Amino acid sequence: MKQEIAREPSPDRAGFEVSRLPFSEIPHQSRLFIEYLRDPVSLRRYYPNACPSPAQIESFIPEVLSKYSSDRDKLCDALLEINNAAGSSQKTRDNIKLLREPDTVAIVTGQQAGLFTGPLYTVYKALSAVSLAAKLSKTGIKAVPVFWTASEDHDFEEVSEAFFIHKNGELTLKKYKPESYSEDLPVGSIKIDDKIDETIASIFADIPNTEFSGEIRKLLADCWSNGIYFSEAFAKMLASITGKYGIIFIDPMHAGIKRLSAPIYSLAIENSVEIVSGVISRGRELKNEGFHSQVLVEDDYFPLFWHDDSGRRVALRKTENGEYRAKGGRREFTSSELRQIAMDEPQRFSPGVMLRPVVQDFLLPTACYFGGAAEIAYFAQNSEVYRVLERPVTPVFHRQSFTLAAAKHRRVFEKFDLDLNQLFEGMEKTLLRLAANTFSQDTARLYGEAEEIINTQLNGIDHAVSLIDTTLLANVAKRRRKIIYHIAALRKKTLLAEIRSDEIVARQIGDLFAALLPHGELQERSLNIVTFLNKYGLNFIDWIYEAIDLEDKEHRIIKL
Repeated sequence: MKQEIAREPSPDRAGFEVSRLPFSEIPHQSRLFIEYLRDPVSLRRYYPNACPSPAQIESFIPEVLSKYSSDRDKLCDALLEINNAAGSSQKTRDNIKLLREPDTVAIVTGQQAGLFTGPLYTVYKALSAVSLAAKLSKTGIKAVPVFWTASEDHDFEEVSEAFFIHKNGELTLKKYKPESYSEDLPVGSIKIDDKIDETIASIFADIPNTEFSGEIRKLLADCWSNGIYFSEAFAKMLASITGKYGIIFIDPMHAGIKRLSAPIYSLAIENSVEIVSGVISRGRELKNEGFHSQVLVEDDYFPLFWHDDSGRRVALRKTENGEYRAKGGRREFTSSELRQIAMDEPQRFSPGVMLRPVVQDFLLPTACYFGGAAEIAYFAQNSEVYRVLERPVTPVFHRQSFTLAAAKHRRVFEKFDLDLNQLFEGMEKTLLRLAANTFSQDTARLYGEAEEIINTQLNGIDHAVSLIDTTLLANVAKRRRKIIYHIAALRKKTLLAEIRSDEIVARQIGDLFAALLPHGELQERSLNIVTFLNKYGLNFIDWIYEAIDLEDKEHRIIKL
């Protein structure tokens, strides 16, 4: 990994060392994502407006402004209501005012409304958009950061939990589900009840008590309070911790936003057959090129969800007679009936994953979008939806990506001469390597010598058997493999037992994995921001913002 010193320490700025790790060296990354990072322009058949870097989106802005047709005043009136309810800052209100002007563009990102803001990458997304908007503004381009709160998503199980680092160094999970929870409701329709107080209390009973704990606990209690909707609490907390940066939050369930969405809903319904055909064809094309199709789209797919009388969000599917029926429902609709409903009652619909970016970029004058690896892959498919609906395809960039290593983790790295990419092998292999190279060298050497002697003797047996009866050689080879396997297994158990007997070392390595690679994935995909706010205070958000480098496409390990 490449390494550099980011800055010198000062009283209110983080002094930290930064290491870089290419995504190509991180397990489970898709080929499409890796190639897009390497050279997005080479994939323009899938990403028509791909830009080499965020600094080069200026050339796309005139097309965005010329094709933008939504009513800015109605949009900004709705945004003002949404952001006032979230307790957004004066900077946000100033940005909404700026967005009313006809030459202002939006730098957009978004995420599901996760418990206590969800995984760390939610914050990284938001600050990535802030950073580019600020850079464009310095060049004279009017740009504002916008965060799309995915309040219409109905997979509550996915957003109802958060992970923290326990005071004992282990990973701890907290879940929250209100008593009145009902399946298939959008998270924007789920109200928080007083059970949230127990969840917050249990967090602060488990994480270390610091000088910032009182402030952060109050922050959670103020934002996540009885009677507020789940997605509103999410926006309120994210607005609270990033207030100075002026992020504009947009809630697609807001009545004003729904009314503005009606024309694009209707257009998508009118062209749904061509949308489905285009997305299926693009998925097939991606597979033929050795990539992967992110979203399985079948012939009966429909690009919008239906919200029934009880508020549940359910899939619409095309029936054999060419009409459409909501899952679990009896009534069938014609395309023209659905188009009329979209204009009269747009709250009855919400876009699926293939249509959502198009709706977002119909509502907003979007110059670019910051997403994760999966979202970038989605854009290779849903660029077909943009084409069918004759919308300019938004350039997409990967959000900033960090692993945050506290001082104690840095010391463990240095003590055992480790770095993050070695941890991808897993805890067991990491312990075995440490045992063999450092803690159990005599034992490892003993096994090595034994294996060498056994191999020598087995070679002699092979030779003798070959002279007696060659038909026995296959049997000898099979038993030889078993002997070697059992010796190796015994070696592994002995070395692991020896290193685990050192409780300090075992705990240090266990803590390292819990904090930096929880569940075997990058930290940013699991850990919640509260772990770090509790340790470092709200200034921690500024530290992350200062670490952003939009030209850097690699994953960065920040040693705090």
